Amino acid sequence: MHLAILMTNTDESAFAQQHPKDGEKFTDLVHLARPDWTTEVFPVKDGVFPDDLSRFDGAMITGSPASVRSDAEWTRQLLDLIRVLHGQEMPIFGACFGHQAIALALGGALDDNPEGWVHGLTPNEIVGRESWMGCLPDRIHLYASHKEQVSALPEGARNLTVSAQCMTSGFAIGTHIYTTQHHPEMSPGFIAALTEEMAPLLGAELTQRARSSLTQKADQRGFAESMAQFFEQARTG
Repeated sequence: MHLAILMTNTDESAFAQQHPKDGEKFTDLVHLARPDWTTEVFPVKDGVFPDDLSRFDGAMITGSPASVRSDAEWTRQLLDLIRVLHGQEMPIFGACFGHQAIALALGGALDDNPEGWVHGLTPNEIVGRESWMGCLPDRIHLYASHKEQVSALPEGARNLTVSAQCMTSGFAIGTHIYTTQHHPEMSPGFIAALTEEMAPLLGAELTQRARSSLTQKADQRGFAESMAQFFEQARTG
């Protein structure tokens, strides 16, 4: 399969330059499950969008420190594109910002997380299991770093996972949309470095909780397999 990665990460800091960019991280995630699949990265946060998505088998929308509610020009363009792709039933996977963008574009709502930042390894309970999720345990551990969340699902969406701090940490629409509020693309080394980078913003208590949570690794390989199966069933179904 050939997937388009719509890269939304606006972080151009010195920290970001020291680590793999999201296009590489999401490609690595895909290759955990399907080493022969190919990807093409489009920095939509810079206004660079694919001219023709029909040559792709699906699209992935990455995370970002930007807010979907910012009303930036590129964000409006992305929301319009999501609506077009949804109408065509093009397979779309969204993570964090991507999860929120899909929800907002299709009639859902976002809000600030009432407890502020959610950061570190988070357990998520499966409350709706789709056919492509058979490889996942009932409780999935994924890395998180967000302070906004989906507060209302779009019409026709099905809640897939919930966590103690996030009422909708993943949803599906039809068999062509699959999302997570979390960051399956992040490696243990990256989330550990990000935790230290964000420590002044997170505060001492949350930083320490995040550090403690990282003694356990995320279910990255299992989630990568679920994502691959999602794209496979969407293209063959």
